[in-house]
Amino acid sequence: MFSRNKNKPQSRIDTLIGVESSIEGNVRFNGGLRVDGKIKGDVTEAEASACTLVLSEHGSIDGAIKVAHAVLNGNVNGPVRASHYLELQSKSRIVGDVHYQTLEMHTGAVIEGKLVYLGDDKESPAKDNKTLED
Repeated sequence: MFSRNKNKPQSRIDTLIGVESSIEGNVRFNGGLRVDGKIKGDVTEAEASACTLVLSEHGSIDGAIKVAHAVLNGNVNGPVRASHYLELQSKSRIVGDVHYQTLEMHTGAVIEGKLVYLGDDKESPAKDNKTLED
């Protein structure tokens, strides 16, 4: 009854990387992460949790992003994978492929790469590749 839904997006920000901050290296986080500064490295959520990444218009990430929920309004140079929800606001610019389940894209957002729909089913693709011997 009072259990927490792991797929529900985080509405609070647990970690903030400020405008004047810059990180070189991979970032792994729980809960909510807001990036107003710069990250050179991959940004991923902790295993078995539905985390939220917010990238402001002043922020940038030079690396891969792999999260459940993302709201992007800055620059990303690398692939983006949002397993549940991705919002690209008007000043977002992504150079890389975007993998998503649900996508909201505002006027002005730019993607230089492929859009890849993850589908509603999280089953492994190997299950669909049956051989003639089966």
